[in-house]
Amino acid sequence: MNPEQTRARPVLFGEVLFDRFPDGTEVLGGAPFNVAWHLRGFGENPLFISRVGEDDAGLRVRLAMTAWGMDGAGVRSDPVHPTGAVRIDFAHGEPRFEIFPDQAYDFIHLADVPEVERPAFFYHGSLGLRHPESRVTLETLLRHLDMPVFLDVNLRPPWWARADVLRWANRADWVKLNQDELALLASDQGDLEAVALQFLQRHGLRGLLVTRGAEGALAFTGAGAREGVKPVAATHVVDTVGAGDAFTSVFLLGQLRRWPLATTLERAQSFASAIVGVRGATVADRAFYQRFLADWGG
Repeated sequence: MNPEQTRARPVLFGEVLFDRFPDGTEVLGGAPFNVAWHLRGFGENPLFISRVGEDDAGLRVRLAMTAWGMDGAGVRSDPVHPTGAVRIDFAHGEPRFEIFPDQAYDFIHLADVPEVERPAFFYHGSLGLRHPESRVTLETLLRHLDMPVFLDVNLRPPWWARADVLRWANRADWVKLNQDELALLASDQGDLEAVALQFLQRHGLRGLLVTRGAEGALAFTGAGAREGVKPVAATHVVDTVGAGDAFTSVFLLGQLRRWPLATTLERAQSFASAIVGVRGATVADRAFYQRFLADWGG
């Protein structure tokens, strides 16, 4: 039997899209897709659940997934809506996103979701739930899931509402967000660590990840653990698009492979620091991933 068929599989739900840069470059993206792509690069066999249009962009998504060895069973075609796209500009080195409405990933149906044997965890973001169609599908799944849920918060104006995100946090085991998003969502004031712990306790989380850009990241667990990591020496930066998704992917890899929390954070930070050195959020070069696996011992 194929070893991939015997291991527990990550399940990821949400958007796939093309990031369009000012220089005319287009790079595959979308937080759930980015995380699934990286997990595949590291040798896992994720199931990614989404929709693409019946258009050239949708075909390019499928071809890229096939070439990368990703399972396409959870990606369905939408005959009405286009494959997702985001226009990205930069201000003072930070990306600004223009996210188009009514994209194919907004219309994920329950029938799009295949059965999964031995699921490891269920990952979803917040952007992919902006439309009622995908939101109802996700909420139905959450009522019937028997696996840990990881919520990756991406607050993209105007496509979020605080009450919705907090409700999804209540249903999650782990939440990842950046320090600005924590400030927007938390009910408490105080220093970052105090606010993070209060957020974790209020929502009954198993764990909370708070990314801090150039300051690194912090992780807190319901069992009382606290770990932090800072970036290594300055890296050549092309853009920061997808750095948080890169961090998340290695954090989840560490959960799958049962790495200690401190080790997981260190490896997640090193991979995120490498991603900012390339254009966009995904890399179609297996050697890029193999270098990290070699350093990490497989």
